[in-house]
Amino acid sequence: MKAERVVVDTNVLISSSLSLRGSPRAVIDAVRSEKGVLLFSDETFAEIQTRLRRPKFDRYVGREARENYLAQLEAVSEWVAIAGAKLGCRDPDDDKLLETALMGNADCLITGDGDLLAMSPFHGIPVLTPAGFLERLTGR
Repeated sequence: MKAERVVVDTNVLISSSLSLRGSPRAVIDAVRSEKGVLLFSDETFAEIQTRLRRPKFDRYVGREARENYLAQLEAVSEWVAIAGAKLGCRDPDDDKLLETALMGNADCLITGDGDLLAMSPFHGIPVLTPAGFLERLTGR
């Protein structure tokens, strides 16, 4: 499986920023080592910014470290335009991730969200858990 163009859900990105261990962080490290690109739309990046800046995360990782993480994400990512299409996800708020994957010709969408996982494959794009992505990437 390729990891050249990947959409990563906010829940995985937040987990990755809070812990250097575990599957979410391994996903980000794997995309980086494969020289892959994280795909965002303005809407999906705004979501990670808003959520990661919440004070509830202060006790886990300092605000400055989270801002650095957001800056690093922004620097290695590609933006695609989306129109806010309704794509049929049980949680309509998740349609923006599906549309970002579709418009960005993503190799996969990585999430821990059951509403998105139920959509796999979405127009030929696998929707995978972090562990599932890592298994496919390594062929194990």
